[in-house]
Amino acid sequence: MLNVHLIPHSHDDVGWLKTVDQYYYGKFSNIQSAGVQYIIDTVLQEVATDPSKRFIQVETAFFWKWWVEQDEDTRDLYKSLVNSGQIEMIGGGWSMNDEAATHYHSTIDNFAWGLRRLDEAFGACGRPRVGWQIDPFGHSRETASIMAQMGYDGLLFARLDYQDMQARVNTSTMEMVWEASANLGSSADLFTSIMYSFYGSPSGFCFDVGCNDEPIIDNVHSAEYNVDNRVKDFLSYVNDHASHFVTDNILIPMGGDFQYQDAHINYKNMDKLIRYVNALQANGSRVNVLYSTPSCYLKGLNDAKRTWSTKEDDFFPYGSSPNDYWTGYFTSRPTIKRFERVGNNFLQVCKQLSVLGNVTGEDNLSKLDDMRDAMGIMQHHDAVTGTEKQAVADDYARILTESISGCGEVTRAAINNLVGNNSNLELKSCLLLNISLCEETERSEDFLVTIYNPISHPVSQYVRLPVSGDSYIVTDSDGESVVSQLVPIPQSVLDIPYRNSSALNELVFRATDLPPLGFTSYHVTVSSSTGSSGTTRQSNDTNIGNTGISLEINATTGLVQSITNNGVSVAVQQDFLYYVGAIGNNTSSDTWASGAYIFRPDPQDSEPKRISEKLNILETFVAMKISSSLIPTGDLVEEIHQVFSDWTSQVIRVYKEESHVEFEWLVGPIPINDNKGKEPISRFTTSFATDKIFYTDSNGREMLRRERNHRPTWDVKLAEPAPGNYYPVTSKIVVRDENKGLELAVHRRLLSDDAKGVDEALNETAYGEGLIARGRHFVFAGEIAGSNNVSLAAQERLLAQRILLAPWIFISRGSSDQTRSVNRKQFVGLTRSLPENVQVLTLEPRDNRTVLFRLEHILERNEDSHLSQDVTVVLQDILVGLDITSVQETTLDGNKELSSLERLSWSSTDTRERPVIARKIEDPFTITLSPFQIRTFLFCTDTVPGMLNVHLIPHSHDDLGYRKTVDQYYYGKFSSIHKAGVQYIIDTVADVLSKDPKKRRRGLGWTWRGLIKVVLKRSERKEDIHCQVSSLRSFAVKDNEMSKRIAFFHDLLLIVETAFLWMWWQEQDEASRNLYRNLINSGQIELIGGGWVMNDEADSHYQATIDQFTWGLR
Repeated sequence: MLNVHLIPHSHDDVGWLKTVDQYYYGKFSNIQSAGVQYIIDTVLQEVATDPSKRFIQVETAFFWKWWVEQDEDTRDLYKSLVNSGQIEMIGGGWSMNDEAATHYHSTIDNFAWGLRRLDEAFGACGRPRVGWQIDPFGHSRETASIMAQMGYDGLLFARLDYQDMQARVNTSTMEMVWEASANLGSSADLFTSIMYSFYGSPSGFCFDVGCNDEPIIDNVHSAEYNVDNRVKDFLSYVNDHASHFVTDNILIPMGGDFQYQDAHINYKNMDKLIRYVNALQANGSRVNVLYSTPSCYLKGLNDAKRTWSTKEDDFFPYGSSPNDYWTGYFTSRPTIKRFERVGNNFLQVCKQLSVLGNVTGEDNLSKLDDMRDAMGIMQHHDAVTGTEKQAVADDYARILTESISGCGEVTRAAINNLVGNNSNLELKSCLLLNISLCEETERSEDFLVTIYNPISHPVSQYVRLPVSGDSYIVTDSDGESVVSQLVPIPQSVLDIPYRNSSALNELVFRATDLPPLGFTSYHVTVSSSTGSSGTTRQSNDTNIGNTGISLEINATTGLVQSITNNGVSVAVQQDFLYYVGAIGNNTSSDTWASGAYIFRPDPQDSEPKRISEKLNILETFVAMKISSSLIPTGDLVEEIHQVFSDWTSQVIRVYKEESHVEFEWLVGPIPINDNKGKEPISRFTTSFATDKIFYTDSNGREMLRRERNHRPTWDVKLAEPAPGNYYPVTSKIVVRDENKGLELAVHRRLLSDDAKGVDEALNETAYGEGLIARGRHFVFAGEIAGSNNVSLAAQERLLAQRILLAPWIFISRGSSDQTRSVNRKQFVGLTRSLPENVQVLTLEPRDNRTVLFRLEHILERNEDSHLSQDVTVVLQDILVGLDITSVQETTLDGNKELSSLERLSWSSTDTRERPVIARKIEDPFTITLSPFQIRTFLFCTDTVPGMLNVHLIPHSHDDLGYRKTVDQYYYGKFSSIHKAGVQYIIDTVADVLSKDPKKRRRGLGWTWRGLIKVVLKRSERKEDIHCQVSSLRSFAVKDNEMSKRIAFFHDLLLIVETAFLWMWWQEQDEASRNLYRNLINSGQIELIGGGWVMNDEADSHYQATIDQFTWGLR
């Protein structure tokens, strides 16, 4: 039979035309008729009526919003449908993430947070097995690799380049094994299936309340009867669909954007469709239609035991017609893209300090959760992409701002804890340093700068703080003076209309060797003597640099003309240009406009124009408009301030002891007084040969080879070369001696909508003016071998880490008396240095006793002769103040024990020998990392340093017969013989624990003083109990007569005898069973021992012992 898998689903954007809350609650139906709460409500009601029905729930952010509002009965019903497989949680991320503008840090966090919430709700049955990326506008190889490392069996998506689609349809290669990593081998392979006709219902078969297609009318007495025609049309579609796929299974999505608000309408018509199509089997039809899920579909494919084709590159760029390339969103709303990166930076700081500063109480964890929520939302494919309405973009910024504020309270508490001495520093963050604005540094003559380094290695960072004074003294944590320099703020920054600041200069100093996962403080005071800070001089020099790297400006053009690195000079020219955005009515491919999604230069004026082309070069150089001769120089940094126009300027910097050149540009307000939208670019041109090869990163991870006007898997035809040769650059782009140059889009302001649904032109403003964007490009140039035994690629990787996880600056205003003692403080989070090629990717609390810890190898194979090797790391005692008592390796998301992971195996046509990634653990605390490998662990830790940790284990020992029979013990009969009724034990424990997840069973019958004495006596015999796999609460007791401090932990209740549990289990209704399952999933009840009985070990035979354990565990 041909099995037709109908997949009922609703695609619910986490913000797009309406805000997240407006979509969930159904507000503003005039914008879009969409209320997610009603979708989940009515689907639940409908699916519960018929065990054959299926539905997939995708966006965890919306699901969790709904879940926390439900009563226990509703939750139990939903759980039962998840457990039975009728509702399948799919995708699993907090949002359906974009795959072009996102960084791998945030993609991992997005999935991990969504999967964690699903695990909390449903346990193992709620864990998705299939990725569902149906709406992102192109697909990255790194996202597929991440999914594979999290244990997904496969991926389904819908958007594919129109030429690629035609080629795959013609060759029946719509399904493949995606080899998503050149470094990780088959462990990163992901089976991938592309939907035949997008993610909506087939044409003519949309039965949703918002659709206009014919319902199925099966009343033979009605003049509107249409079953025969409807079935005929459906079978025609099915047969066409099946002809392009290679197994007896095809997948048909039944749904669309925000569908199933009245699920009954959808299911009533699908019921009829299934019934009448399958009825034809009696007449020889081989078509079998069924309600299904992506997991069931993939199982059908896997059971076919076919050998599948493979793919090694990615699915960028995505074109939907010859003049319709979705490459504009790589750049749209650049300021919200930057804000998302700032959010990730601070989220990692907040997570790390939560652990290191021991601020894992409920209130602090709640604030951290809010930021996890916010950053998950920001990964949505209409958030960081810049493809939302302006009001929604504003709401995203509000959500992220509020969450940063909340996490600011967490980091403040953590640092003050680590400082000690009842410290109560303000510790404010300056979020507007990108426009040289910070009230705390501008208005204070005396302030403390506390700098936290979220990287796992010592980092030296140049700090730039806007100040209004003329001279400053900077001292480090040892009280020693630090070299500092005052550098003028560029005039273009001073002229920003909404910049309300008195600062004219930035104070620059080098924070040297910031401790890994730690902080140090610098004290800044205004000096009455001149010259305390280094001064700047104006010069007509055309060279800036240090002993390692330098840059030369062409004295005639005012443009960069070369970069020299360790004696190797590379001819490089850098300039700013812009494309004129196409204006059209979007009625055909030829008339498509450039918009939030689409990058399309005006076809009548397609070549980019120099921003300064109207100026005479000699005139403008003398007039200092293209490149002023202002060159601030000093002991720390040399800069060239360039002015290209009244809306484009740039500062080029070389810092002492750095090996790169920094280009900081400022673009905007982009002028539109000529009624033309503009798309500015920064173009770098070299003297290299004019071949077509370049390389871009995939979400900040592996590099991919690109070739202009070429695709690896089909013969591409480009009607308009520029848009079809644009690729996302998350972290870096590389040209070698094969390529002449590259261009990077930096901003966009357009006057037409591109008809992709937003219905707004991308015309961003701020305070009534066109939006101004400021960003930085960091340029390396030189030989691939690099210098000092570190390759150029390795240098780039290390800098990329420093940029992404930049040291976070906290400012505390106050007098010297208030800050002097703190200024002596320094905290180091790691007990020992990690290898240079290893980074702590994640350090975060799971609860107040469990820590999630990810380590990553940051180099690819063959990037560096020394650093691209396997490396060994010892985990024990690696974190200051945390006694790691046990280590459990998990999947990449941190929610599933790795040893229990089983993935479907797929056979492919690739017979090459590929890397094999070992997951070596030489002992419980020593691990090996291969190039570009990420490993994830759950640590059970002691967060009360210096305490004797006492784990109280509530349990009941229930004999299977002794003074009474088995049944007499279970039912509580003959209390006169032995007062014991096991059913009551299980009943009351479940009831008490369910009412308060923090409550632990006590009733030990000892006074605290007596317990302390027993504990001290036992501790002398070194009888200690190790950490349990559960959430534990701690509290301390101090006896006046004893100097020893003891931390007591109320662990979970242990249930030992399976025979009694099973007797109780058989008598319970489904609600009671679900309650008990929840207590097990949460770790409040742990099933221990596992045998049917607690067996004797003297008279028993090994065969019977094996059997009794086997039966109990079964």
